[in-house]
Amino acid sequence: MEIVKAAGLQKYYTNASYEVRALDGVSLTVEEGEFLAVVGSSGSGKSTLLNMLGGLDEPTAGGVWIRGNSLRDMSREERTIFRRRNIGFVFQQYNLVPVLNVYENIVLPLKLDGAPIDETFIDHIIDVLDIGEKLYEMPGTLSGGQQQRAAVARALSVKPAIVLADEPTGNLDSGTSMEVMGLFKTCAEQFHQTLIIVTHEEEAAQMADRIVRIEDGKIWGQEGRP
Repeated sequence: MEIVKAAGLQKYYTNASYEVRALDGVSLTVEEGEFLAVVGSSGSGKSTLLNMLGGLDEPTAGGVWIRGNSLRDMSREERTIFRRRNIGFVFQQYNLVPVLNVYENIVLPLKLDGAPIDETFIDHIIDVLDIGEKLYEMPGTLSGGQQQRAAVARALSVKPAIVLADEPTGNLDSGTSMEVMGLFKTCAEQFHQTLIIVTHEEEAAQMADRIVRIEDGKIWGQEGRP
């Protein structure tokens, strides 16, 4: 079943002397439970696409639908609430709150939304990600891989429709990168998540169900299931 749809997405940045077409007519669908990797060089438009799919930025033209809900038709406040309840984000810089311990970071999205904390589910995430011994430590004391695990747990805590990850292995060594990608795949399967990552690392991308290649703001090809 289709869970994400992007149609005719454009994102242009213009001034008096030039125009940059970060996205130039991108259309894409993602099936529920799919693990999709978007691959491209720096400046190809892949992170812009992820921001559009997550409602973090608005397109110049075109639209995005999540579970049939049009992001463009929502007000900014409606989009913020929808995003918090339906989309989990994992950023390259992790974005953990430094004054909160690991557990507090994991449940922060739930507290911001005033939602109940499903402790059984949270415990399961923590067990799968193997960070139980780090729950009451501060982010600054953790290794990059441990911070990434905490960021993944936070993204999963709200049981989102989709998880979006922007260069999730960009700050990690090759061994840790593959470990984190394996965790992503395991979590996607165990928690029935739809996962979309953007990466420039071919080895990491090969773990996905499907690879979409983007350059110059356009999709140039794909591999894997259609």
